[in-house]
Amino acid sequence: MIANYHTHTTRCHHASGSEEDYVLRAIENGLEILGFSDHVPMPFPDGHQSGFRVRLEELEDYVRTVERLRDKYADRIRILLGFEAEYYPALFDDMLHMLAPYHYDYLIMGQHFTGNEEGYYSGTPDDAPRRLIRYVDQVIAGLQTGKFTYLAHPDLLHFTGDDEIYEREMTRLCRACLAMEIPLEVNLLGIEDGRHYPCDKFFRIAAREGNPVVLGCDAHRLHAVANPEVIARAEQFCARHGLRILPTVTLRNPK
Repeated sequence: MIANYHTHTTRCHHASGSEEDYVLRAIENGLEILGFSDHVPMPFPDGHQSGFRVRLEELEDYVRTVERLRDKYADRIRILLGFEAEYYPALFDDMLHMLAPYHYDYLIMGQHFTGNEEGYYSGTPDDAPRRLIRYVDQVIAGLQTGKFTYLAHPDLLHFTGDDEIYEREMTRLCRACLAMEIPLEVNLLGIEDGRHYPCDKFFRIAAREGNPVVLGCDAHRLHAVANPEVIARAEQFCARHGLRILPTVTLRNPK
């Protein structure tokens, strides 16, 4: 693993450790590219303050901190500035407008909720086909904007219902991603924590459809930055399913 584009900071309020320590660990573990992609502030119209995102008043500090580290360690590692974001149709243009003054490198999509608000978490076990269909519809619509570099934990949606419906909808998602040349992430946090993702059922579909994958640390703790043991487990997962791992990804212009 030479590149990780999925790294969080303490500003998401559920991570620990300093950005500089993350950079030093990335160098120590052989990364050539480290992308910070903390949870983007979201301009909810009712003034809702999210408990798992960078707050608007923290945005400037996030950007300046990553820029400072990018310059300080430029001769040792390439540091990128990004954001992990949901696609909320009613809020997406406002979010882009909010980010417009900053020179950031990329967006990755992590669709933790659907609709236009933080409500029913995508990772909650549920057998309702409508939730699965809504997730797939909204992810595809978001990726069609052309603003996202890749799809983080694409198998986050925890559907416990009929396997045929899951197969149909996730095949639709994988085919759409393949047509748009959007890589799918094999999420190392999910592997380390024993979560329901990465999901064998999902990645069997992705392998059959020929979707390339990228390894994403989803680092919220220092030890998760390119952890060799977890990388080895992720590579074994990919080998078991015959998945092609991309060493790096082509960044899509989020502007």
